Amino acid sequence: MTDPWVALEPGADPAERVRVLRRAHETFTTAGTVPRPVRSVVAESWRRSARAGVGPDGTASVELSDGDLGAYRAEHPLARVMPLFRELMGTFAADGEHLLAVCDAHGRLLWVEGHRATRRRADGMNFVPGARWSETAVGTNAPGTAVAVDRPVQVFAAEHFIRRVQPWTCAAAPVHDPRTGRVLGAVDITGGDGLAHPHSLGFVQAVARAAEAQLALLTPPLSTADIPMLGALGRDEAELVLDGRRTRLSRRHSEIAVLLARHPEGLSGDELLCALYADESVTPVTLRAELARLRRLLGPELLASRPYRFTTAVESDVTVVERRLEAGAVTAAAEAYCGPLLPGSQAPAIVRLRERMSDGLRRALIAHRDPDLLADWAHAPWGEEDLVVWRALAGVRPTATVRARLAALEAELTASAGAAPGRTGGATYLQRPPT
Repeated sequence: MTDPWVALEPGADPAERVRVLRRAHETFTTAGTVPRPVRSVVAESWRRSARAGVGPDGTASVELSDGDLGAYRAEHPLARVMPLFRELMGTFAADGEHLLAVCDAHGRLLWVEGHRATRRRADGMNFVPGARWSETAVGTNAPGTAVAVDRPVQVFAAEHFIRRVQPWTCAAAPVHDPRTGRVLGAVDITGGDGLAHPHSLGFVQAVARAAEAQLALLTPPLSTADIPMLGALGRDEAELVLDGRRTRLSRRHSEIAVLLARHPEGLSGDELLCALYADESVTPVTLRAELARLRRLLGPELLASRPYRFTTAVESDVTVVERRLEAGAVTAAAEAYCGPLLPGSQAPAIVRLRERMSDGLRRALIAHRDPDLLADWAHAPWGEEDLVVWRALAGVRPTATVRARLAALEAELTASAGAAPGRTGGATYLQRPPT
């Protein structure tokens, strides 16, 4: 097969492929191994589904209904391009006895439209508006997997993880915010085996790109000068870019800025005090003095009080990495990660955020099994003694250099067996990674 993202190569017998896939699915659900000819994108999705605790006999759950669903859909950015989806895909879905579906970035179905009889059949597996169809909820499926891997996906018959979904075939493509690149959701076409064709995958991808172009016209992109940007990864003192001016913040002001950027609703003085100081003897007067100095530095038009908050949205490299990880865009998240968050900070909230962020990214890298991404992490200052990552790298790139480094790390671990290894988020290091 020339394109691993297409379910069936030209000339393949769909019925025979279904039989082979059902046997492979049974092998995986009983023995945990994935035999050929299961595509790599499907095999990886099956493994993610199993790790998430999805069972092959499960079903989707409805999370939003009635008024809650209507209110959520009305405010969702993809509501603005639903007329476009209907114009481009509505007739195709109705005439082909297919369904047009749109989900949000969490895999919740917002709209399911199309052929009436097909919709009644889909109701039996809860393929309905308001139901969660993320990979972590129902396993491999086109809309859920498309938002998980952030690319167009086609899922054919028994490639679906849940058995009751295996009579169906679907193709979906993620739709991004044209300003930020954030995944907003996915557009999907669901129906019978006839959709297992390269044209259906190309079709939904073209529709998704048209929707992004429409969103760009409806909401013109902001000038970078209009968006305050906070850089706090891999540096002890954050840098704020505002109106084209770069301002280097002190360590304490960096901590405050990171926390306020993550809480646009604002934080009270008591909340900030607990977040910043492990020492309970620090008084509110000390914090107010720091905030007064920060307000003089940034200007009262940006920093407000009662509660303390930024008066405009502040983008940060922290939220960029988090959004990409949440969307399953592991490569993009790794590219944006410049190092640990404010590595010298001991503020309780910053320490928790720093560890949660680095642990989440390294777990995603290990699961992703991309040798280049693992090597980048292992050779970075914060990954030089990360034994778990070096083991993962040796599993996918067992070169002499990698094996030698792994052997040296394991020898060091054996030599220091009397001391408890440092741990971060459950992952074993020879010592806590350098920060």
